Amino acid sequence: MLQMASLLKGRVHAVNVTDGSRAVMRMSSLASCRLLLDAGIEPVLQQACRDRNRIGLQADLLGAHALGIRNLLCLTGDPVRAGDQTDARPVHELDSIKLLRQVAGLNLGEDPVNGELVDGATALYPGCAADPQCPSWNGLQRRVQRKRDAGARFVQTQMVMDPEALDRFQAQLAEPLKLPVLAGVFLLKSARNAQFINRMVPGACIPDRLIERLDQAADPAMEGISIAAEQVRRYLGIVQGVHLMAIKAEDRVPKILELAGVSPLPV
Repeated sequence: MLQMASLLKGRVHAVNVTDGSRAVMRMSSLASCRLLLDAGIEPVLQQACRDRNRIGLQADLLGAHALGIRNLLCLTGDPVRAGDQTDARPVHELDSIKLLRQVAGLNLGEDPVNGELVDGATALYPGCAADPQCPSWNGLQRRVQRKRDAGARFVQTQMVMDPEALDRFQAQLAEPLKLPVLAGVFLLKSARNAQFINRMVPGACIPDRLIERLDQAADPAMEGISIAAEQVRRYLGIVQGVHLMAIKAEDRVPKILELAGVSPLPV
């Protein structure tokens, strides 16, 4: 993890650290974020409600603040049935909206039981997730509004394959709510990889034209990089930033940014 993250230093503003994504065992997001901080890389702590009750989530939020972690993405969490331990017991005492409210309370110095936090308020910067390609526009509007009202300060989207959907999301939802948006760009490695994503990732809808483009490419890996770079260029003309998802291929992110014309960060 640290080796991959070191390749991104100076090229990205922050690194997302997932919390049991797809309900598969991984090292603690909280511990990983602290390791990244120690390496001089700003992390975004993702916190899912699937695996911990509110007491556990509250403890992790206070712990994150104490460890110097500030960026937070509040998630409900992928269902256990999506993972490789399907007999595990999900918790879901809170969902992403209730978790955002809990963060807002801690940021006001509120102890959920005893009135005030003894050591003062936290200073967490919470965000939420959204899917601009959600088939129910009214449902998307209601949920994003509720997340904003609960305290979300930014939005990180699911992978976006339709720029028009992103444009509509920005113009009709995010901008009126004054929510900065990081658009999700997913690195596709091959036609087979794209088909797998369509089957396994809830809400994924990679169009046939991109799958055919990957299938016909002499170098599918490089073609995937080119597709991601094109999306980065397009989306940066619509929203404030991008969230690059290059699963187990984070070393390709600098090349994507180079092709997209995104300069390294100032020293």
